[in-house]
Parts: sequence; C-alpha cells; structure tokens
Amino acid sequence: MRTLILSCNTGAGHNSCARAIRETYRANGEVCDIADALTFISERASQFISNWHTRIYLYAPRLFSAGYEKAEERDDLFREGTAVYRCITSGVRKMYECITAGGYDNVICTHVFPALALTELRRRFSDLRVLTSHVSTDYTCSPCTADSALDWYFMPAAALADEFARCGIPREKLVASGMPVRREFYARPEKAQAKRALGLRPDQRHLVMMCGSMGCGPMEELTLLLEARMQPDDVLSVVCSKNEALLKRLQKQTAGAENVRLLGQIDDVPALLHGADVFLTKPGGLSTSEAVAARLPMVLIDAVAGCEEHNLDFFLRAGMAVTANTPDEIAQLALELAHSGARLAEMRRAMETVAGTPADIVHDWLCDHAN
Repeated sequence: MRTLILSCNTGAGHNSCARAIRETYRANGEVCDIADALTFISERASQFISNWHTRIYLYAPRLFSAGYEKAEERDDLFREGTAVYRCITSGVRKMYECITAGGYDNVICTHVFPALALTELRRRFSDLRVLTSHVSTDYTCSPCTADSALDWYFMPAAALADEFARCGIPREKLVASGMPVRREFYARPEKAQAKRALGLRPDQRHLVMMCGSMGCGPMEELTLLLEARMQPDDVLSVVCSKNEALLKRLQKQTAGAENVRLLGQIDDVPALLHGADVFLTKPGGLSTSEAVAARLPMVLIDAVAGCEEHNLDFFLRAGMAVTANTPDEIAQLALELAHSGARLAEMRRAMETVAGTPADIVHDWLCDHAN
C-alpha cells in the first residue's frame, strides 16, 4: 500500500497527526508521504491562508472563535457551489496528478479542507481507485466534515460517535481510533530518570507550560504569577515555541529566577513531558492527546475557544484535566495540583483508560479494509 497524507499548515496539530501516522506506516516498511493540500491551489495560497490563520489565532482569538461559531451555525458554508468550496477545490486536478504520479492507493486527510477537495476529486475523476479517510484532530466533529464523502472517518474517542452521526456522517463509516501521536510519547520512562535527563532532581516538582506552536494565550502573565508563588523545590519550564517576542520579554522579566526555565522551539517534546508533573497548555487536540499518552495531568488554558472549547470539555469530563477562569486562578490551581500526589495519581488513572498507539489503529484498519 502506498499512502499519501494530505495536511495543511493551519496550526501545527494537523501536521503532527500526519507525522505520527507516517511514522507507523514507515515502521511497517510501507511508502507514506505527506503533502500540504493547500499547495495544490498554489504555494502563494498556502502561505496566505496559513499566515492569516496564525495572525488571527494569535492576536485576535475572539475573532477566531467567532469565525468558528459562524462555521458551526452555517453548515452550508463549505458546500458545493459556495465561493469557499470553489477555492478549496480549485487545486483538484493538481491533487489528482500528484496521486496518480505517486501511485498512491490510500489517501488520508488530517484536515477538513483536503477532505472536501478529495471528495470533489473523486467526483470529477471517477476512474481513480483509492481508499480515502479523514482523521479528526479535535475531540468534536468539525464544521462541514460531513460535507465530505470519504470511505472512513477516524474519531479520537468512541464517546463522540453520536455527535459525529448527528452531524451527518454515517455510523458505519466511523472508527474510534484514538488520536494519533508519535510513539515517543507512549514510552513513559520512570519519572525520576526523566527528570534527571532534564537536569532536575527527582524530588523537584516540575511544571511545564506550552501553548501550541505559536505561544499564545496569557503565558506571560501566568509565568510571572507562578514565579512569585513557587516554592524552592518547584521548577517551571516555559516553552515559547515560535513566539520570539514572548521569549525576549520573559528573559528580561525573569532574569535571575533560578526556578524558571525559558525555552524557544524545542525538538524533544516527549522528553520534556515525561519529566514533568503538571502540564499547563491550551486544549489543542494534539497537545492534549500527547499529554494523555505521556500520562501527564493537565491544567487547561482556554485561550482561543472555537474547536478547542470542545476539547476542553471532553478532558474535563474525563477527569484528565482541570481548569479555572482567570490566570490568577489557573496559576494557583496548577501549584496546588503539583503538590497533591493523590490528585495527580487520580488523573493519571483516568488517562489509563486510553491504551495502545492510535496511529497503529489507523494503519491496521486501513490495511484490513484495502480493496
């Protein structure tokens, strides 16, 4: 089986999911490639859409959330004949040429845009025989997913089946696979060993804060609140990711603070999470799933809302995370949690219900159902 994964650069989660799936295919000795689906429209279109998504997400989260709500309310927004649909599907011929030239017989979408484009492709080029699927990267049925018509739809949890069915996806096409994350997150080395690898003592309480690849939300305020309240044996690692301005501000504001570690973009996220006791993060679908794979209790920061509000609700209900309304309350809650072994153990037990490596489930299911 030759597999092509269609992702796009509107947030890091879709690409992270794609890489986790590719990892499993390649571990089985199979061909698996990833393509940015927006480049089939044009390179310029991909850059334009991705850049504006990042700007709105980072600097105008209320606008982003409002746009998501509008998409939920207007379920015809992406349907055939609309201007948005014509734009998304304008690169269908190039996509077809890519699939045929690569000899792919299995195409997986990690975003609704390529799922819609792939649906149109199959309509226009009925001679193409490929297995098609969509992998949800959030704990909800994203707006207009049901406007696509693919063979399979992978959900991150069986509990979401009724919601996906209400949205219009046939139940017989739904597969509860879990959220595909890289294998390293499932390694779960002994906590003391993981802390030593980070240069920490096993008895230190380690809090990690990371809010996506953009470093969004009240990270600056939370860092200063935590610094002022942490005990001598508490350590805070702040991952600013691509937000260089945030990193520079915090370097000035926390100069001399021995228990605050400031990081930019990092490569080994699994090692950092394995050596942590509490994870402060926004409720992105992939970051929360990575934490669950690492058995790391979460304090969720509702920075952007939109689809992430559904993720937040899911993890709160499951007992895998906690949250509060204000940065001050979040900081206090995080420290209380870090000092409560009983609560941490309870949250880790809730995470034990998530077993296995979901990327393997996606791979095995599609292999079993290949034509």
